[in-house]
Amino acid sequence: MENVLFVTIDSLRADHVGYHGYERNTTPFINEYASRGSRFTNAFAHAGGTRFSFPALLTGVTPMMYGGYDRVSKDQTLVSEVFGNAGYRTGGFHSNLYISAQFGYDRGWNEFFDSAPEESTTAGLRKWAKTTFSGPILDALRWGYDFLESSAGVNVGSYHVPGDEITDKAIEFIETDDDRPTFLWVHYMDVHHPFLPPEEYQLEFRDEPVSDRESIKLRRKFIEEPEKVTDEEFQTFIDLYDAEILFNDAQIGRLMETVEDEWGDDYVMALTSDHGDHFLEHGYFGGARGKDVKTHVPLFFEGWDDDGTYDELVALNDIPTTLVDAVGLDVPNNFHGHSLYDLVFDGEWDRDAIYGGWSPDDGDHYVVREDRWKLIEHPVDEDELYDLIDDPTETSNRVGEAATEERRLREKLDRHRQRVLSTDDADVKRPDMSEDVKERLRRLGYKE
Repeated sequence: MENVLFVTIDSLRADHVGYHGYERNTTPFINEYASRGSRFTNAFAHAGGTRFSFPALLTGVTPMMYGGYDRVSKDQTLVSEVFGNAGYRTGGFHSNLYISAQFGYDRGWNEFFDSAPEESTTAGLRKWAKTTFSGPILDALRWGYDFLESSAGVNVGSYHVPGDEITDKAIEFIETDDDRPTFLWVHYMDVHHPFLPPEEYQLEFRDEPVSDRESIKLRRKFIEEPEKVTDEEFQTFIDLYDAEILFNDAQIGRLMETVEDEWGDDYVMALTSDHGDHFLEHGYFGGARGKDVKTHVPLFFEGWDDDGTYDELVALNDIPTTLVDAVGLDVPNNFHGHSLYDLVFDGEWDRDAIYGGWSPDDGDHYVVREDRWKLIEHPVDEDELYDLIDDPTETSNRVGEAATEERRLREKLDRHRQRVLSTDDADVKRPDMSEDVKERLRRLGYKE
């Protein structure tokens, strides 16, 4: 096999995928491809957010390494660079601005689409208002902008490029004549809120479609007033989420039809998500947290000679290592993941934990997850320790109660922090972002 396809879906929870046991028919195409390949049922992100996951997915590191996730360090190697240097034609297509050229993710691609905007008239006006007004006037303008969305349900900004357009770009790239083998990465944003699925996909799960206006209003309520969400509103939100998954699944079906037409069986394909999502299980929606509902992701490899199911603990940074290894290329020394090829074909696997973390305004949060135990260390709030066998929903904090396990996990995190420090790059700084970029990120729920 020569060609490589890597598909990532933003915000897709493992428990809403058919082959993971979900009762709704959200993923018929994904189920089919997964059944032909190796399914990894215990795959986890290193933390619950796009910015923390893509350093793992595209550079094989954990999110706190190499100066953090504000941009790709010069000391990191993108998987596109590995394939490009090996003579592959490389293409990447997505519309999440946190993984755009501005953040260093454009290295190694022959063709790269990230939907980064020119500053629009609306964004220019917002920038002018920010530099012209201050205090109550500026606050009033911001309030009016948010009021349009939360109260009136007006979609006041472009959030992402829809999956059918991303698929069209990827198909065009596949069909371009070229004698070189191809490495193609496609990332879909539709499953990330706000949920605005086409009506035909909504009607698979509900009797009446929900308008974009009502969906946007409901999304704001989930974010701002989660305690007031009714049972009916909750089910509507899940219907919309599932409809977006079904829409994305259809686009993956279109993409794979072209792959099989153009590449035949000369390919290996991996599909995963960068993270899941919280649906009020712990009292909130969204957010970069360390709970399994936000980190448990689907993962399978298809196109190699195996159709087994594996329950070993797998991390997102294992994926680029595996993609490179699967086609016989040398894995860079600065990839920190393990090759799943060893697990599938040699029965060897030495990962005993997944490490992660994130750094909002209050400081560094670190996570270590084993098969049974998980420790989340917070800089300000109380740390969290969970027995995932006895308490799979992570509702009973065992800090101070399971001293032996707590001490052991803290020692593992201390060693991980030393590994993080050994890769530190002080030159990694968040780039200046245009007003349009900042606004699109805010509309997606990110705190830019």
